[in-house]
Amino acid sequence: MKALRTGEFFGETNSLINLDGLTITDTVYTHDKVDWHYHEKPYFTFILQGQVVEGNKKETYHCSQGSLLFHNWDDSHYNIKPPGFTRGFHIEIDQNWFQQHELNLEHFQGSISIKNPTVQLLFYKLFKESKTGDYSSSICMNSLLIEVLESIDNKNTFKPLSVPNWIKPLKEILHEDIPENFSLLSLAAVLGIHPVHLSRYFPKYFGCSLGEYIRKIKVQKSLGLLSNPKNSLVEIALETGFSDQSHFNRCFKENIGITPSSYRKLII
Repeated sequence: MKALRTGEFFGETNSLINLDGLTITDTVYTHDKVDWHYHEKPYFTFILQGQVVEGNKKETYHCSQGSLLFHNWDDSHYNIKPPGFTRGFHIEIDQNWFQQHELNLEHFQGSISIKNPTVQLLFYKLFKESKTGDYSSSICMNSLLIEVLESIDNKNTFKPLSVPNWIKPLKEILHEDIPENFSLLSLAAVLGIHPVHLSRYFPKYFGCSLGEYIRKIKVQKSLGLLSNPKNSLVEIALETGFSDQSHFNRCFKENIGITPSSYRKLII
């Protein structure tokens, strides 16, 4: 089984940055299939464009634009790239980096597929900072990565003893459709709970208010459309459920830190 060195991925490297114990790689995937392998350091893979299928000993992940995976250093896996252009953003982390920032690597075992839009949007910010390259980029990237890791820390994150049975169907509703016509009343009716109950307990299980979560999903969906220059900003705004381009621009900047047109210049 092949062990990949730091900064080594199967594809063409657009950029490679070494930054305070982090190795940041922007890679275009060129191999239709990659046999079982593992990497010498823990790392994140974030799919910027296209699709890839990744399998390990326990699960198979069908990843598309916006998918985020974490692998510990000893976790072996394989990759299959469907036809088309696929681009990945990777952050490999030295073990010393975990120690310096008082994070326990033992809390992050095996492979983790991260579907929380709040964490996914943090990775878009990390990608943006990797392309900024100014004097504050190092501080910003370290801070954002700590925020990501603390969000997925299985040992330290508060987990309620029991999860209400309305949580899973609510996630499915919010993530499968563009939530443009949803209201608190309509969602509560579908779930069979009182709207006050939904509003009160939503932040406990999702980390933000219902409205904020819906806006994050809309922004996350827009990011894939921005990589296609044929899509106008007005079309993207309407397709992802924003009332107009102005609302889209405002929500996008709140979550990513730059405007949609500025992000488009980074990704294309």
